[in-house]
Amino acid sequence: MSLPDDIRSAGSYSQALDLTVAHFQADSGTIHILEPDGVLHLKAASKSLPEPVLALVRRVPVGKGMAGLAVERAEPVSACNIQTDSSGSVQPGAKATGIEGALVVPIFEGDKVRGALGIGNRTARTFTDAETALLLEAGRAIAATSLV
Repeated sequence: MSLPDDIRSAGSYSQALDLTVAHFQADSGTIHILEPDGVLHLKAASKSLPEPVLALVRRVPVGKGMAGLAVERAEPVSACNIQTDSSGSVQPGAKATGIEGALVVPIFEGDKVRGALGIGNRTARTFTDAETALLLEAGRAIAATSLV
């Protein structure tokens, strides 16, 4: 599996996210970018995410939730089933998404973490190492655009 060129040439965060979600056959996704205030700001979200969830994830502190942990640790964070996760990586509000399997990776620009890219499925899903590597590549592709 390789990253399609259209993700690399996306003209907006929403387009990049939609293409990524489709490529991974996921049901939803988000892109957060680390702003100068030190907080992750939501730049794109799947239309399937309900407004109460969007309200919770518009601004995410580094170290909180899956996106914040991916940025803090500079490594992927995953959950086979958010609804039953007890690892501490998943915030209670995440259950309101209806998502079970989720993977969030840091968006790297060179060695610098610029944000987080996450995808999720409505069913339990364990992402493979190859899928994780490919999602990291998608994050780097997003960082390489003029969007970040």
